[in-house]
Formats: sequence, structure tokens, C-alpha cells
Amino acid sequence: MSFAATLGLVALVQIGMPRLFATPDHSATARVALWGGRELMLLLLASLVAGLATTPYAAFHFHRVTPYGVLANLAAMPVVSALVMPAGLLGLAAMPFGFDGFFWWLMGIGIDWMIVVTQWVASLPGAVGRITAFGIGPMIAASCGLILMGLLRTPLRWSGAIVLTASIVWALAVPQPDILVSGDGRATAVRGKDNRLHLMRTTKDTFLVREWLAADADARNAADASLADGVSCDDAGCVVEIAGGGFIAQSQRADAIEEDCDRAALIVAARQPPMDCAASVIDQARLRRQGSLALWRTKDGFVVEAAKPRGFDRPWSPSLTEGSENDTPVISRPSASRARDATPSEADLQADE
Repeated sequence: MSFAATLGLVALVQIGMPRLFATPDHSATARVALWGGRELMLLLLASLVAGLATTPYAAFHFHRVTPYGVLANLAAMPVVSALVMPAGLLGLAAMPFGFDGFFWWLMGIGIDWMIVVTQWVASLPGAVGRITAFGIGPMIAASCGLILMGLLRTPLRWSGAIVLTASIVWALAVPQPDILVSGDGRATAVRGKDNRLHLMRTTKDTFLVREWLAADADARNAADASLADGVSCDDAGCVVEIAGGGFIAQSQRADAIEEDCDRAALIVAARQPPMDCAASVIDQARLRRQGSLALWRTKDGFVVEAAKPRGFDRPWSPSLTEGSENDTPVISRPSASRARDATPSEADLQADE
């Protein structure tokens, strides 16, 4: 984000500064410049350009845009430049002599002012704009548009505005997942008929739920009671209806898995499902290999995007195994029933013992 802001400011200096600081040929313009209008305009433009340049990256990482960022900068930056930063430097210089307390006090006044400004701006209507998550493609396109606008010196630089506009349209058109599954299988979010996420979970991982809601541009918090609307749970697991019809099940016991195999479109299973299960299944083995999953429903099943897809191997996140033939990017319903193996799995035998 800092690089994008720097690129925008460099472009402002190259394109706008010569005109902004040109010698005024009108007496009224000269008087405005002497009254500090030129400096105020420069501060306004710098805040606007830096804010716009960092907006795509803030939307990508935090799923938010702040339309009043310029207003906050105009109210806070003069105090930061004139009080906070000088007081901080003087405090560091005076620290070896024990005279730094006064400068920290001055710095605190400036920081208190910044907090007041941020709270005031955050309380304004529409201060936080939420945007749904989008992939790396729109982000790369937006970066290319900013680079074209910032580095080119000819009118060709305005082609970057076209690329940037196309990236915005692309980002807004990205479809959101119909199902989200946590890496441990203890939380599953399903998009219901109301186009909002409904949560099945056996854990209180509020951070995960908060991130899911933010990526879906959902203003609800992790403790909102409406997250459980339409979700039916008991000791054996949970079931919720998905948009477009059908049920998604989160099964905890072997008997629940067998029952859900006959009626669910997809099962997130804590145990190994039977061989002739008629539903699509995400088991614990796959989650251990691939981590969290996002699924989009199609007419043939579910398209899967994994946090660690097949072949993903990094020094900080090594692959646990070579993968499985079941780790496909598309989960489809079994085409034919197979003879059921009545032998209990090793995990079930150990649980029963």
C-alpha cells in the first residue's frame, strides 16, 4: 500500500505540481496563494491521490473502502506534521537527559486529537464501505492501471484509467462462494435462500467467522443470532438448506453420516463415510491435506478452491502427503452406488472402545 501511495504522489508531483506552483497571472489567484490556498490544495490533492492509490489494496486485504479518508487526513495531518512528529523527535533527543516527559505529553495531545477525528469520521453515515472478496486477477489489473497512470508522461497514461475501471467491474462481478469450510471441519458457512451466510459450527472461533463475514461484505458480527437461522443441530451434527435447494450436513457421528448420505447434497464429515454414500463428501483427511475450502455450486456438483491445492508445497507450509485422487477441483455426486463395506473404520472402533 505504501508503494502505491508513493507512486501516486510521484505522479502528482510530475503532473500537477508545475501547474499548481506556476506564477499566477491574476491578482485574485495571487491573493489566494498568499493566504495559503495553494498549500491547502496541495494537502487536499496529496490525501486524495494517496487514498485512491491504496484503495484497491485495502479492498483486497480488508474488504473495506473508506470514502471519507480525505476528510480525516485534512483534519489530522496538520496536527501530525506540526505537533506529533516534532514532539516525538524532540522527546527522543531529550530522553538521555531525562527531559522527555514534556514532549511525550505534547505528542499525546496530538494523538488524542487524531483519535477524536477518527471517531468522528467513523460515525458519519456511510463511513465504511464494504466490498466482497475478489481474486488476484482484479488486483493485478488494478495495479497495472495504477502503474500506467503513474509512470507514463504522455496522454497514453489515461489508458490506465480504462484498465482500472475494468478491474473494478471485474472485482464486483466475482461470484461469492456458496459454502465455506474451516480447515478443521468444525465450522461450515452455507449461503441460504436469503443470499446470506448461515453457520454450522462446533467451535467458538470468532476470528474465522469475522473474516468470513468481512469477505462477504456482511455487516453482522460473529455473535449475531441470525447466523444460526435455518440451521438445525443436535448431538449428531447440523443440517442447513442451501440456496437452490438441497441440504448441507455437518456430521459428527457414524450413524448421522449414514442418514445424511441419503438426503444431503454435501457432507462435511468428522468420520469416514460409507463407500456407497450418495452424497458428495468432504472428510477430515482432505481438510488436513488442503486446509480451508471454498465451494461454488454448479449443476454437476461443487467447484472447490482450497487454501493448499494439490502441488502446494512451501517451506512455511509443507505438503503433508503427495495428495489423493479425491483432491479434485470439482466434487460431483457419485454416479453409481457401490456395495457397502460393513466393516467399521479403525477410527470408529477406537471411539467405541
